[in-house]
Amino acid sequence: MQVLRAALVAADPYRAVVAALTDDARAAQILASIPAVGKVYVVGAGKAGAAMSRAVEAVLGERIASGLVIVKDGYAETGGAPLARITLREASHPLPDGRSVGATAELLYLVDSAGAHDLVICLISGGGSALLTQPAAGIALEDVQSVTGLLLKAGATINELNAVRKHLSQVSGGQLARAARPARVLSLILSDVTGSPLDVIASGPTVPDPTTYADALAILARYNLLTRVPANVRTHLEAGMAGRLSETPKPTDPLFDAVTNILVADNVQAVEAAAVKSRALGFNTVIVSTSLEGEARKVGATIANMAREVVEQGKPLPLPGCLLFGGETTVTVRGDGVGGRNTEMALSAALHLRGLGPRVLVASLATDGGDGSSPSAGGLVDGTTIERGDRLGLDARAFLDNNDSYTYLDRVGDAIMTGPTGTNVNDIMGLFILDNS
Repeated sequence: MQVLRAALVAADPYRAVVAALTDDARAAQILASIPAVGKVYVVGAGKAGAAMSRAVEAVLGERIASGLVIVKDGYAETGGAPLARITLREASHPLPDGRSVGATAELLYLVDSAGAHDLVICLISGGGSALLTQPAAGIALEDVQSVTGLLLKAGATINELNAVRKHLSQVSGGQLARAARPARVLSLILSDVTGSPLDVIASGPTVPDPTTYADALAILARYNLLTRVPANVRTHLEAGMAGRLSETPKPTDPLFDAVTNILVADNVQAVEAAAVKSRALGFNTVIVSTSLEGEARKVGATIANMAREVVEQGKPLPLPGCLLFGGETTVTVRGDGVGGRNTEMALSAALHLRGLGPRVLVASLATDGGDGSSPSAGGLVDGTTIERGDRLGLDARAFLDNNDSYTYLDRVGDAIMTGPTGTNVNDIMGLFILDNS
């Protein structure tokens, strides 16, 4: 739909990176400070890496000595023309694989070649935590995969997940900046995290890390995972908490004097663009929040209840009305179905919209085009979704309980299919209520 499309256009990583390199005074000053003998290297990881790489090549061209950026499977072709100086490597997400480790080792070798006169440009976007993977000494790839999977299924927030992953890594939590010394580092960051804390986005490879080994252990304990994670993971974290391992670099570390991190686009920009388009289409529009979090099915129910209040009481806005949200929900996985946070939110909303008819719609979209284990980007449901499922003999509640939200929405024709969008700025949710005419 047009409103969601406007949000994706506003979060276009190509335009965002070009603007940062040409209009941001900090970036201009850094580029101007590189001496004639200096080289520019481009590295990075994330779902938006292809478009971001093409933007850097468009601006800097032959100034780039070489580069390597790691993207999710199927994402190398997003963003336009072939690259001339930056190599793209594809790897697995949300769980890292051997290609993630191999490509990261190649990236670190490139960074290690940078000298004091050189500049390392880092292109960071959501998904980078899995794509940029180099396990700490004594930690195997399988250990990282296990911990990541357990925390995802437990419904851990991205902040919690990344605090743990930083302390099982040689590259996350500011450690890529450490590896780049003595070169100067310019990071261009596309945020997929609510509130855009730079240390959380892609596990902050060039950003000081405020979290500790003790924090990582506390998070595992919070989700009752201490006895379920591999034993060497627990041993590693306990050794770090005891001071026998070096911590990730902290905000006071002087290495960050040579690092500049610039946020180039985020969920707020996308939601604001969606609001502009919604108003242009004639909707009375309110942005409710750009920091929406919580269990997806509970959020879906809450948004649907808002719809009933608008329909029955005409508040908080007159018809036709649009309420917009941005953020990222979580799913506690108890079943074995196919879905993600956006399809689960949409299906839950549909259950509570029943009877309101086709004029009440709820959309939930993963801006990267991929929602959890499903091939969809989310769902667009209305007050007839459950009735249509009933006619097909589908039990919506059973599908939701089995975390099989995508399968249900696909069967009734309410799944949103976009394919990889080339960007990644959290999720966009919208409640749309048409007037009675």
